[in-house]
Amino acid sequence: MVRRVALVTGGTGGLGTAICRELTRQGCLVVANYLPSLETEARAWQQAQLAEGIEVEIEPGDVSSFEDARAMVASVAKRIGPVDILVNCAGITRDKTLRKMSDQQWREVMTTNLDSVFNVTRHVIDAMVERGFGRVVNISSVNGQKGQFGQCNYAAAKAGIHGFTMSLAQEVATKGVTVNSVSPGYVATAMTLAMPDEVRNAIVAQVPMGRMGTPEEIAHVVAFLCDPRAAYITGANIPVNGGLYMS
Repeated sequence: MVRRVALVTGGTGGLGTAICRELTRQGCLVVANYLPSLETEARAWQQAQLAEGIEVEIEPGDVSSFEDARAMVASVAKRIGPVDILVNCAGITRDKTLRKMSDQQWREVMTTNLDSVFNVTRHVIDAMVERGFGRVVNISSVNGQKGQFGQCNYAAAKAGIHGFTMSLAQEVATKGVTVNSVSPGYVATAMTLAMPDEVRNAIVAQVPMGRMGTPEEIAHVVAFLCDPRAAYITGANIPVNGGLYMS
C-alpha cells in the first residue's frame, strides 16, 4: 500500500494535533508544520506524540510568508517525499469590533488564515496534478458561513477560504486532485476551555446538540475527505457544528 505524505499546517495546535493523529492512524506519513520560533515546543510535542505511539515528522515554516511556504514544501519533499495531502489548518484570532479593530489586527488574521492557504497550496498543487493524485482540505469555520460579532477579520478570512476552495476545485477536477473545506463550529480546545464558564455556557446554549465538538470529530471528517475513496467529492464544504448553522 502506498503511504501518502500529508502536510498539516498549524499541525501542533489543538485541532491540528487531532488531524495529525488521525491521518497517521490511517497510514499516512504525516508532517506537522509549526512556527520556527516555537521549535522547542514543537519538539516536545513530537516527543509527546511518540510516547503514545504516534510517529509524526515536524517542519518549521511561517505559512503567512510565500517564500517560507515554498522552502517548507521543498524541505518536506526532499526529506520525506512530495506532498500528497495538504490540510490547511493554521489560524489565529484577533477579535475586536470593526470600530476598534486596528490595521495590524486585520492583516495578521488575513495573512495567517487566508494568505497561508494560497501560499502553501500554490507550492504543492503542480506536483499533485503531475502525479494525478492530491487532496487539499482547508479548515474554515462556521463563522465564515454566518458571520460573528467582533470577527470581521476572522469571518472574512474563513469565507474567503470557501471561494478559494470552490475555484481551485474546478481548476484541478480532471487531474485526480480534490479540494474541499471543513467548517467546524465551536470545538473543545485549550482555547475554548480557558473561557469563563458563563461565556462557554452561553455558546453551548446556542448549539442544538447542547455541547461543543471534539477535535477528533473534526479530524474524522478531514481524514474522510483525504481518503482515496472520497475521489468524487470536490468543491464541497462540510459543516461540523452540532447544528449551530444549517444551510
